[in-house]
Amino acid sequence: MTEILQVRNTPKSQVSFARVMIDSLCSMPGELMAGLNPTAPVPREITLHAASRRLDVEFDDGARFSLPCEYLRVFSPSAEVRGHGGGPMQTVPGKREVAIVAVEPVGHYAVKLVFDDGHASGLYGWDTLYELGRDQAANWNDYLSRLAAAGLSRDTQ
Repeated sequence: MTEILQVRNTPKSQVSFARVMIDSLCSMPGELMAGLNPTAPVPREITLHAASRRLDVEFDDGARFSLPCEYLRVFSPSAEVRGHGGGPMQTVPGKREVAIVAVEPVGHYAVKLVFDDGHASGLYGWDTLYELGRDQAANWNDYLSRLAAAGLSRDTQ
């Protein structure tokens, strides 16, 4: 059994990586749910690389994604980013240096990522993490286009 990742209150320079072994989220092997989509792949391992500000996710279908913290923050599944009540997705500027300070399990279907800017309201279901990984290039290009169109920057002002 591996401890659940808690990097809160730890200086970034002292944490090179932390790992969440997905089996440790379950009381019985094989009970992990696929997330909101019952056919979605399930992660085997989630690894936070604090120094490079990346979250690596390996899924049971063999897919592996290395997701920057900035990308995960600006594509958070929270209502703040995705819009309240089906509204338009918000373009969140100034998150180039954002880091994840905690990865907390939510049941057997998601993790809550806690960012050093205080954002902690998005639940990243397994299906959401998979889609963010699979669609990373297109999503990122869309985000950069939206930033430019709005005259916004990835850097904090």
